[in-house]
Amino acid sequence: MSLWSLLSTRPLSVRFVDADGWRTRVVDTEAGTAGEAVVLLHGTSGHLESFARNIGPLAERHRVVAYDLPGHGYTTLATEPVEIADYVRHLLALLDSIGVQRAHLVAESIGAWIAIRFAIAYPDRVGRLVLSMPGGLDTPHDVMERIRVRMQATADDPTTERVRARVEFMLAEPDALAAELVEVRQEMYRQPGFPESMRNFLCLHDPDLRERNLLTPDDLAAVKAPTLVVWTTGTRVGAPEKGEALAKGIAGARFELLDGAEHWPQWDRADRFNELTGEFLSA
Repeated sequence: MSLWSLLSTRPLSVRFVDADGWRTRVVDTEAGTAGEAVVLLHGTSGHLESFARNIGPLAERHRVVAYDLPGHGYTTLATEPVEIADYVRHLLALLDSIGVQRAHLVAESIGAWIAIRFAIAYPDRVGRLVLSMPGGLDTPHDVMERIRVRMQATADDPTTERVRARVEFMLAEPDALAAELVEVRQEMYRQPGFPESMRNFLCLHDPDLRERNLLTPDDLAAVKAPTLVVWTTGTRVGAPEKGEALAKGIAGARFELLDGAEHWPQWDRADRFNELTGEFLSA
């Protein structure tokens, strides 16, 4: 089993498209399914392979699009700070570029933060939201600084040990497939200019800059899309009460708590995550 063998059951393309000036790497299952498009948004320092265990199952009913965020993966690297509004503008341009008028957004971590902001700004472009371990909530500054230092050190010197530690931090039980993910991520981190790009998208760990991007109760109340919030019982992530509070802030949102997972339930509990997501998007 390999990352790409997981995707071999569905026709798909891997290509680069221009979106708001960013050369963006996209995986797209394109035609062949009648369901509304599903767009997948990964987390900070991640890449579209974060959803390797989800693209195929979701593509049974939907056109599925996964992409590398600006500054991440093999999308154009960032040469200046990237804030949430920049990611939102990029997502809008990406949807226009690939001809998607309206999509469900399935997103994790900072991707969920972006998805919430996008749903507020462009409600007519969003069907449903699946928010997995969403970012954008208030987090102690010392915690954010510790994470920033570790992530930047990994980009500055992407040894196998450092990259593995970053990947395994997000997983409950790393497996052979996770080992391949380490190799994929290490190659991305070795790109010329990646340390600077990491520094620029980690700007959201700066207390003052983060503060002006955080989600407020009024922001959550402005979300009109049907929403599923997925959280985990993992010990290395925020308490479930944090995710539950976010769900309560969005009218009608559903909250699901998964055990046996850390920051990546879409990977650790892929079967259950795919089942929950598929049922919710088809409701």
